[in-house]
Amino acid sequence: MAAKKRYFFTSESVTEGHPDKIADQISDSILDSLLSKDPYSRVACETLVTTGLAFVAGEITTTTYVDIPTIVRETIKDIGYTRAKYGFDYETCAVVTSIHEQSPDIAMGVDPGGAGDQGLMFGFACNETPELMPTSIMLAHKLARRLSDCRKQDILGYLRPDGKTQVTIEYEEFKPLRVDTIVISSQHSPDVTLKELREDIIEKVIKPVIPPELLDEERITYHINPTGRFVVGGPMGDTGLTGRKIIVDTYGGVGSHGGGCFSGKDGTKVDRSGSYMGRYIAKNLVAAGIADRLEVQIAYAIGVPEPVSIYIDAFGTGKIPDAKIVSLIRENFSLTPKSIIETLDLRRPIYRKTAAYGHFGRTEEEFTWERTDKADILRKAAGL
Repeated sequence: MAAKKRYFFTSESVTEGHPDKIADQISDSILDSLLSKDPYSRVACETLVTTGLAFVAGEITTTTYVDIPTIVRETIKDIGYTRAKYGFDYETCAVVTSIHEQSPDIAMGVDPGGAGDQGLMFGFACNETPELMPTSIMLAHKLARRLSDCRKQDILGYLRPDGKTQVTIEYEEFKPLRVDTIVISSQHSPDVTLKELREDIIEKVIKPVIPPELLDEERITYHINPTGRFVVGGPMGDTGLTGRKIIVDTYGGVGSHGGGCFSGKDGTKVDRSGSYMGRYIAKNLVAAGIADRLEVQIAYAIGVPEPVSIYIDAFGTGKIPDAKIVSLIRENFSLTPKSIIETLDLRRPIYRKTAAYGHFGRTEEEFTWERTDKADILRKAAGL
């Protein structure tokens, strides 16, 4: 019998104060504000943040009005950039906007129910965590969220909003064995020593998050602020752009990505809605026991309602043939953009909270695409 394959896999996450995530949250906050007043708003909103400046551009077609500069400032304030000494704060930053309407050439294809663009989207699920997500990205997200919680709750009062996490897992086949390496870089005040920060993050951020069965203190490697100093951060240290953390947003590098970002886009944009539907499909199929690990690809042509193709990869874990799984998808899920929006109820102002700590692996109370309400139907249809 061949030895089981062992390998190491790494995923990263970032805190809500990371420059790219500030941009994502601003774009989605604008989207939410528009949808709360006009659920049929067409929105493709991009944000750039840098020292002392937030620039918002894009295409918006709506029947309502929202005060974009106020939304931008409130979002920045909520994230935690409240002091000018951070090099970027909600009161003093300039807010510049350049907004125009969606192209009528695109609307001509979208209005009858067609896809808002061509493209390919992926959904993924696996049974290695309760969330049916890869272990590496789930732990990276939980560490990033814990880092922010320690700042906001004044557990580690010297922390500042910008931060990144990274987790390397040792696997045997698709089973996680242990955490091999953790990297955490957090912006901080100039007063704290690296020794104090390292000890605090290990004890108050890492150990409360990592499951004991995956934490082998004799073998794990910690890299805490490995450059030795991280005082200048946020948009003062690095320009942020909407849609530049697409792997953080999805599955941490596991599986494939179609390339399109999510934030700032309404549900007619299949980059977002198609990816959410792909996750919904993959999660239900894994929850049904049809595969232990499953990736779904859906592809669209602009202006055409039905997908041009559906593809699945069960990575050798499927309990039924791949062709049968594709048939189950076609029989149980309607994949036109209009149907996806209705099935997942995507015209609601729910998107700001997707824009940090991942769009997937959250609770079904938060996001409809995390429901497993079709698992029993799929299990019976598969004869399992």
